Amino acid sequence: MKIAFKMYLKPGYKDEYQQRHAAIWPELQQLLKDAGISDYTIFLDEETNTLFGVQQQSGDQSSQELGTTDIVKRWWAYMADIMETNPDFSPVTIPLTSVFHME
Repeated sequence: MKIAFKMYLKPGYKDEYQQRHAAIWPELQQLLKDAGISDYTIFLDEETNTLFGVQQQSGDQSSQELGTTDIVKRWWAYMADIMETNPDFSPVTIPLTSVFHME
């Protein structure tokens, strides 16, 4: 199943966001793969600083539902200074509804 969601980047942090994701921690990447998450892309709408995540999911959880793991909690804390977050440092995430798909 393919899912999509949006998050919010704080203004002026595009380059920092890209740098941090270019150096994603190997153990985080492995956790995502082990959870069945693949083909994961994040897009940025620079006018609104809205991030759009799209991922293929073969397991029961999306990347946003892995917040009980230590590695994800550490990643969220690492990213909290450049993103809008909830009190537990998880990113403010809004699921998106698919309204069209073409293969």
